[in-house]
Amino acid sequence: MKIEHLKPFDGQHCETTATGTLLLQLGIELSEPMLFGLGEGLGFIYWNMKTMDFPFIGGRIKTDLLTQNIAKNLNLELTVEETSSKQKAWDNVKQLLDKGQVVGLKLDCYHLEYFSNPFHFAGHYAAIYGYDDKNAFLVDTRQQGGEVKTSLESLTLARAEKGPMASKNLYYTLKQTSRNNPDLKAIIPIAIKNNAIEYLNPPITNIAYKGILKTSTEIVKWFNASKNIAHEFKLSAMIMEKAGTGGALFRNLYRDFLKESYELLKLDKLKTGWEAFAEIATLWTTVSQLFEKVSETKDFKYIEQASNILKIISEKEKNTMEVLATI
Repeated sequence: MKIEHLKPFDGQHCETTATGTLLLQLGIELSEPMLFGLGEGLGFIYWNMKTMDFPFIGGRIKTDLLTQNIAKNLNLELTVEETSSKQKAWDNVKQLLDKGQVVGLKLDCYHLEYFSNPFHFAGHYAAIYGYDDKNAFLVDTRQQGGEVKTSLESLTLARAEKGPMASKNLYYTLKQTSRNNPDLKAIIPIAIKNNAIEYLNPPITNIAYKGILKTSTEIVKWFNASKNIAHEFKLSAMIMEKAGTGGALFRNLYRDFLKESYELLKLDKLKTGWEAFAEIATLWTTVSQLFEKVSETKDFKYIEQASNILKIISEKEKNTMEVLATI
């Protein structure tokens, strides 16, 4: 069965695409930058563990929080369930689908058959809208094909995979509440301020602007200790620019969110933020391009250039978020 009259969300980032599809079923249609901004999504993390092949550079808040923030800011009821039982996990989702409810799933994309370059990432999201005796029908990002399918067996593996960012067969739904019809003009400043305050107060030094500054020195250590410079820096550049980030490590999305917000509210601080993130986004793309050059040449000078730009980005993001925190 497939849910009829489904309108899939056309997005670049997995969680906004999955949650956007659930919102469309509720008749709520917002742009992807707006969803990312209302989700208070901008962040940064440099994550390196001995069990990892190479460091991970991320540009958003922790997995799961984005949808929680969207639901909070839009006055929606979010239901999130987990279970260690694979059978129960499927039975519960199947029951919701049979009632006509689109469901958000958290997955390890390594097992999804429509991924052309599979890699382990257990913080991936997709919306499921149907199934038959062999396949599950999903909505994923534009670059993964939009409306796609994968075997029920592969879906089970993807939902139950263990590792960093994994959950126990997590699934979620959204529904309207009596407090709906939220006023975007009132919500946007709250979401921006919340995101800015969170960003400016990182609990550890590898997060937010402090993390970007730390990364400027850590990439030198990474380069010197790398076992496969060509592979590691190429894949990192791809993740930063193309793996669902909307480009420039989510900064393009946040730039466009601030632009859309400025056009709606006409606040000078929003214009300042939008213009600053337009510049910051370009700098992030330059860093990813330098990583590609490192991959191709193994020349340390490109690491030095990237390091210097990261120091500039750290300062610019801190200063811009200080402005947005006072909106």
